[in-house]
Amino acid sequence: EMVLDDINLELYHGENLVILGKSGAGKSVLLKCITGLIPPDRGKIILFDQNILNISEEAVNGMRKKIGFVFQGAALYDSMSVRENLLFPLNRAKNRLSRKEKNMLIAEILENVGLADSIDKMPAELSGGMRKRAGLARALVLRPEIIMYDEPTTGLDPSTSREISELIVQVQKIFKTSSIIVTHDMNCARQASNRIMILENCVFIAEGTYESLKENDNKSIQDYFVN
Repeated sequence: EMVLDDINLELYHGENLVILGKSGAGKSVLLKCITGLIPPDRGKIILFDQNILNISEEAVNGMRKKIGFVFQGAALYDSMSVRENLLFPLNRAKNRLSRKEKNMLIAEILENVGLADSIDKMPAELSGGMRKRAGLARALVLRPEIIMYDEPTTGLDPSTSREISELIVQVQKIFKTSSIIVTHDMNCARQASNRIMILENCVFIAEGTYESLKENDNKSIQDYFVN
């Protein structure tokens, strides 16, 4: 069964690109293809000027270090405090930072995502929105060039969803990241996107800013804007 068919996607430096689509449209599969977790049947995937389908697994893993992931469920380690959750990728990255430098970096990133006071809390002590913030902080700790957000506002109330969407924009400004945001939340798409691509029936049916797509007369596009 075809999930994605003859699609073309470019992410520009410093932009927040939203991939909008209904559940089951293939949005998460697209993220997995981009990062080399699912190989496509044919085509090319160029990351950082290299076709990841033609290079070694080791080289692909090296590239993945430049990419941060923010998963739907935050994917925190429940047995570790927020600080330890951020320390884990730092320690695995085998960088030359001292313990003190790592702690300073963690404190700075938690400050930037509004979690400075929760550094020693366990995931079970965090609200849904705080867990999302902690997941984002962990993605940021290795200073990625690209961030992939998979349904960043799923399961959150409208007020917290708005906060997370605002935070995505803040992160873009502070850390100068380029991001792909997979969502079916129109408020998140409106708040966080510089550009939107709509994925439906295996293909992209439209591309543009939130405002330009909202004005589009195509019924398939209009369906997304009708509350």
